[in-house]
Amino acid sequence: MFNRMLSAFGIGGPSVDTVLDSPHAVPGQPVTGQVRIRGGSSDAEIGQVVLSLVTRVEGGGFSFGHDDERGDGAEFFRSVVQQGLRVPAGQLVPVPFQLVLPWETPITAVGGSALPGMSVGVRTELVIAGARDKGDLDTVLVGPLPSQNKVLDAFGQLGFSFRGTSVGTGHLPGVSHELGCYQELAFFPPGQFAGRVGQVDLTFVATEHVLHVILEADRRGGFSSGGDTTGHLRVSHQEAQTTDWASAIDAWLTQVAARSAANPAFGGWPGHGDHHQQDQRRGGGTGGMLAAGAAGVAGGVLGGMALGGVADEFFGDDEG
Repeated sequence: MFNRMLSAFGIGGPSVDTVLDSPHAVPGQPVTGQVRIRGGSSDAEIGQVVLSLVTRVEGGGFSFGHDDERGDGAEFFRSVVQQGLRVPAGQLVPVPFQLVLPWETPITAVGGSALPGMSVGVRTELVIAGARDKGDLDTVLVGPLPSQNKVLDAFGQLGFSFRGTSVGTGHLPGVSHELGCYQELAFFPPGQFAGRVGQVDLTFVATEHVLHVILEADRRGGFSSGGDTTGHLRVSHQEAQTTDWASAIDAWLTQVAARSAANPAFGGWPGHGDHHQQDQRRGGGTGGMLAAGAAGVAGGVLGGMALGGVADEFFGDDEG
């Protein structure tokens, strides 16, 4: 009885080590591996083996969920991978798992290189006699979907400079969310927009079939009211891979820089019907953003793309 009580408090109880088959992952795809549980000084009855996904941004706190008391990060997804497990004293019990990443999982690596200051990890938790024992974090490098790669590639072609990334709480207007948070990737615009556009934020919201691309430009310089201008396009993943994003983004940003606060909103994207949506300005309810200081990402982000035939007025837009 005494040994069982000590085990409930983690004294002489089982130890856990989670091993990922690969640290590289993509939203919508599974992360696989084993939770290896070694019995302690006495047999243990484990109520649940739980895996959770947590994210952290260096240089700031979190604006969603509950921060882990050890500073590991804020949890945004969890899954029970085993229930009712008996672990004999001193023996190793492996628990294979497959954890499918949500489509909205934050991107933490581009072109195989980690984004500075941003991380996502798999955390293992054993529930013994109602008490939770949180194990170590195993880092996962979450790369972009192929459709997201096309957009990032265009940012590289146009000469944007990566500034950093942030994760905030809430839901963006006109977008259905699986998670209660979203990621922004912040860029300094190309040199020709200096003094007129201060920063461009890129947000992806993906589902199995659809990719939402949201751009927010901070207007500066000769504008009477300043503020932000937001563009939003909803396309299928297939459409995203056959779109000339470089031309579309350049045309949109050129119009943002040129217009005054009195100009009307941009028109639609001809030929795309209900895929085009106008987005409202991000306002209350989306929560504070957590800026992460980060060095620039080298090179053109990803490879080249040269497709044509997209109208200049590509993104729907609302004034800030």
